[in-house]
Amino acid sequence: MHFRSSAVEIKGPSEIAAMREVCRLAGETLSAVGEIVRPGLTTEEINTFVHEHTLKLGARPAPLNYKGFPKSVCTSINEVVCHGIPSDRVLRDGDIINIDVTHLYKGFHGDTSATFYVGKVSDEAKRVVEVARKSLALGIAQVRPGARLGDLGAAIQEFAEGQGCSVVRDFVGHGIGRKFHDEPKVAHYGRWGKGERLKAGMTFTIEPMVNIGGWEVDVLDDDWTAVTADGSLSAQFEHTVLVTETGVEVLTERNRPLVSSEIFPGYFE
Repeated sequence: MHFRSSAVEIKGPSEIAAMREVCRLAGETLSAVGEIVRPGLTTEEINTFVHEHTLKLGARPAPLNYKGFPKSVCTSINEVVCHGIPSDRVLRDGDIINIDVTHLYKGFHGDTSATFYVGKVSDEAKRVVEVARKSLALGIAQVRPGARLGDLGAAIQEFAEGQGCSVVRDFVGHGIGRKFHDEPKVAHYGRWGKGERLKAGMTFTIEPMVNIGGWEVDVLDDDWTAVTADGSLSAQFEHTVLVTETGVEVLTERNRPLVSSEIFPGYFE
């Protein structure tokens, strides 16, 4: 049983249980793919791994053929902000790569991503990745019944800009459940006290895309790959979350650290 409030679905117990299940599986696949990230690997090999791991769990890779997307996962390297298409591109020492996994299982979607370090990375790369990681945590910390969507965006924007980075405006988080992309739209910039009020039973993604340079992006001729307009590095982390009666539950929380990503977990501590 569910109902919609201001076009945003409020999920009931059975739907929340289904979301917990699919999000757990998505987190498992993201953890597993992190273990193979290394110089010399191609993004097509990442795609094959994610596709096969997803099927092994009994789920389906939601990106495949979604609105024409040709692969089972998004792989976004260095200046690619999001929606990078796997190919014969070889990972090189010093790259950073966001791997964005979405599962479809028993009619529900679970969506999560992380940016991974490939070998030894520059201080600039480390900074943009750790700013993005902390930005996600700060956004999640604002989630509770009665808070507003603008609070999430304001917390993320203030921190990222305070670190000399920028927050992408063109792509946002989204409601998720039976639909891959649903209401509400979750901007990663905004003003405190503005936007839709959060209610228990909402599920949505928070997925700040943080650039080391300006926030503007360009979309390449493939109509998918988004890159920073100035060629600067970009990083992203994403979780699917549930608004609970008392706060927030991170549905895609992983049961182990991400290999190749949790290298500098205490960067801002």
